[in-house]
Amino acid sequence: MASRINHLANTLANNNASNVIIDGKEYNTATEPKLLFQQERSKASFNVRDLTYYLDGGKEATEKMEKIMESIERDPLFNNDNFYDLNKEQLREQTMARVAALNNHIDGENETILTSRFALTGLADPNTITRCGVHFGLFVSSIRGSGTPEQLQYWFSKGAGRLKKFFGCFAMTELGHGSNVAGLETTATWDEATDEFIINTPNLGATKWWIGGAAHTATHSVCFARLIVRGKDYGVKSFVVPLRNLSDFTLKPGIAIGDIGKKMGRDGIDNGWIQYTNVRIPRQFMLMKYAKVDANGVVTEPPLAQLAYGALIGGRVSMAVDSYHFSKRFITIATRYAAARRQFGFKKGEPETRLLDYPYHQRRLMPRLAFVFAMNAASAELTEMHSAATSKLASADTSNPAELQSAIADIKELFSVSAGVKAFTTWATSEIIDQSRQACGGHGYSGYSGFGQGYNDWAVQCTWEGDNNVLTLSTGRSLIQSALAAKKGKKVGAAVDYITRAEQLKSVKLNGRDLTNPKVIVEAWEAAAASALSSATEQFEEQLKINGNNAEIAFETLSQQRFETARIHTRLYLIRSFFNRINNSQITPAGIKPILTEVAILFSLWSMELDSGLFLQSGYLTPEDTKRVTKLVDEYNSKVRSQAIPLTDAFNLSDYFINSALGNYDGDVYKHYFEKVTLRNINKFSKPPYFETVTKPYLYREDEEEVDRTQLE
Repeated sequence: MASRINHLANTLANNNASNVIIDGKEYNTATEPKLLFQQERSKASFNVRDLTYYLDGGKEATEKMEKIMESIERDPLFNNDNFYDLNKEQLREQTMARVAALNNHIDGENETILTSRFALTGLADPNTITRCGVHFGLFVSSIRGSGTPEQLQYWFSKGAGRLKKFFGCFAMTELGHGSNVAGLETTATWDEATDEFIINTPNLGATKWWIGGAAHTATHSVCFARLIVRGKDYGVKSFVVPLRNLSDFTLKPGIAIGDIGKKMGRDGIDNGWIQYTNVRIPRQFMLMKYAKVDANGVVTEPPLAQLAYGALIGGRVSMAVDSYHFSKRFITIATRYAAARRQFGFKKGEPETRLLDYPYHQRRLMPRLAFVFAMNAASAELTEMHSAATSKLASADTSNPAELQSAIADIKELFSVSAGVKAFTTWATSEIIDQSRQACGGHGYSGYSGFGQGYNDWAVQCTWEGDNNVLTLSTGRSLIQSALAAKKGKKVGAAVDYITRAEQLKSVKLNGRDLTNPKVIVEAWEAAAASALSSATEQFEEQLKINGNNAEIAFETLSQQRFETARIHTRLYLIRSFFNRINNSQITPAGIKPILTEVAILFSLWSMELDSGLFLQSGYLTPEDTKRVTKLVDEYNSKVRSQAIPLTDAFNLSDYFINSALGNYDGDVYKHYFEKVTLRNINKFSKPPYFETVTKPYLYREDEEEVDRTQLE
C-alpha cells in the first residue's frame, strides 16, 4: 500500500500546472508546502511561545496543558485514526471505554488540572467529555450547588465523586418542555404519612427527554419536578432519584427508560428518555441548600428561584470556553489550507495564487481568526466572573439578608452576561466551522477534513443548556431592567455600566479621530449599545402605559428590540474584554501587545462594518466614516494575514488535536489527504460488495424483446 501511494504521489508531482520557481529551484504541489510554511513562520513579528502563554493563561498553564495533551495523544485508547468512520454502536462502546480511562485521573489530579483535561479531551473527542461531563458537570454540580454539605457528603460516600457503582444524569428537559424550566410537568408530591416524595410522570409530554447517560449508563438522576405539598404547587425543585439497582443494573420499580436513538452528532452519548411512575424517595433526597421541606411539611422558598438551576451557569461558562477551543481548531485548518492551496492567478505565465493572498479570501478568514482571539479574552473574563460570583454565594451567610442579597445581585449579573456570551460565542463557532469549510472548497466537504463531523458535534451547543434565542431574549430583558434601575439611581453591574453614561454618549461623535485607537473603538461601541438599550427601554415604558403595566406583554412585544440590544451588548463585552486583557501588563507581555492590538482592531472594525447602520443611527459615524471603516478592515486584514500562520501556531494544537487531513502543521495538504483517504478506504477489489445483488442485475439486464409489428398487421 505504501509503495502504491508513493507511486501515485510521484505521478501527480509531474503535473506542472502549479509549479513555482523559488530562488532558482522548481517546486510543485508535492514539495512546495513545507518551504512555504517555513517562510510563513519566519515572518513572525512576535514570539509565538509568548502568545501561547497569553492564550492559555500563563507559562505554567501551558506546560500543564502540554503534559495533558501528550498523555491523551499517546493513550492507545484515544487513537483517532478511525474517528470519522465509526457508526453509532461503535461510538457508544468506544466512548464508554474512554470515560472509564478518563476516570482514572480523577483521584490523582486537582480540580484545575481536571478541568483542563476535560476541556482538551473534549477537543479530541466531544462524545467522551459530554458523557463524562453529564455526571460531573451537571449531576455533581447540582448536588454541590443546590444540596446541603451533608447531602454532598452523603452522595459522595455512595460513589458520586469517583464514578464507582454510581453514574449520575441530569433529568431536566421533557418531551413537552425544554427552555421553559418553570413549565416542567413531572411532579414530586410529599407524602406526609411516610415522609417521602412520590415522583411521577403525569403524561407523555412530561417524559424526561434528551437525558444524557440515561439510556445505558446512569444509576441516579437529578430530577427536576414540581414540588407539591398538601396540594400546593411550589414550582420546580430538584431531587435525587435512583434509576437502577446497583447489584445487577436492572431498573428500579416504577422506572422506565429508553434510548432516543441516532442524533445529528455526538452519537457516542447515550441520550435517553425516563418515565417515573409513582417512584418513592426519602424526603432528604430533595436538594435543600436553598429550597427546603422539613418533616412537618413546612416549605422554605429560595431567595432566588434560578438558584435551583445553578449547574447550568457553569455549563454556559464552559461552553464559552469551548467555543474558543473548537473555533481555534477549525480556523487553523482553513488558514493552513489557504496558505498551501493555489488556485488561478493574477498574471498569465506566473504561478497560481495562494488562496490566502486573495483579498476576498482574507476577508473570509482573517476577521474570524480575530473573532477566535476575542472569544479567548471574553471567556477568560467570564470564567473569572463566574468564579468570583459563585464563591461569594457559597460563602454568603444565608441568615444575613444584606450579605445574601449582595451575592444574589452578582449571580443575577452572571446569569445575564453568561447567557449572552454563551449564545453568541456558540453561534459564532457554528458559523466559523461552516465558513472555514466553505473556504476549503470541495476538499472541505470530505469527512476527513473534520468540518462535517465537527459541525454536527458542535451544533447542539446552540440549543442545550439554554436555547440561544431564549438566552438572548433573557439577556435583553435583564438589560432593560438594569436600564430602569439606573434611571432610579440604583447601582448596576460593571458589564452594563455604560448605560449610566447614556446621555453623555448620545452626544459623542467620531469627528475625525483615529478609528484605530482602542479607546475610540470602545467608546463607539458603548455609544451604539447605550443608544440601542435606551431606545428599547423607552419603548418598554411606552408599552407599559399602553397595556396597563403588564410587564410580560411589554417584554414580548419588544422581543426584537431585546434581541438586538443583547446582541450589541454582547459584542461590546467581547471587544472590551479583548482590549482590557491586552492592556493588563500582568497578563500580556509587551512583545505581543502590537500583534494582539492589530487583531483586536480588526475584530472591532469588522464588527463595526457589519453593523454600520448602528453607528450611523447613533450619529457616531457619518457615511464617509463608514467608507473609512471598510478601508481599515482591508488594511488590517492584510496585516493579520502576514502573521496568520504564526497566529494559528500559537493555539498550540498538534496534528492529533487538529485531526484533519487538510490542516497539518507542515502544510503538506495533498500528501496527508491522499494518505488518509487511501488508508481508510482500501479498495482490494474492483467490484463493490453489492455488485452481484444490485449493480450486475441493473447494468447487465437483458434487452426486452422488440415487438414485431408485422405480426400485428
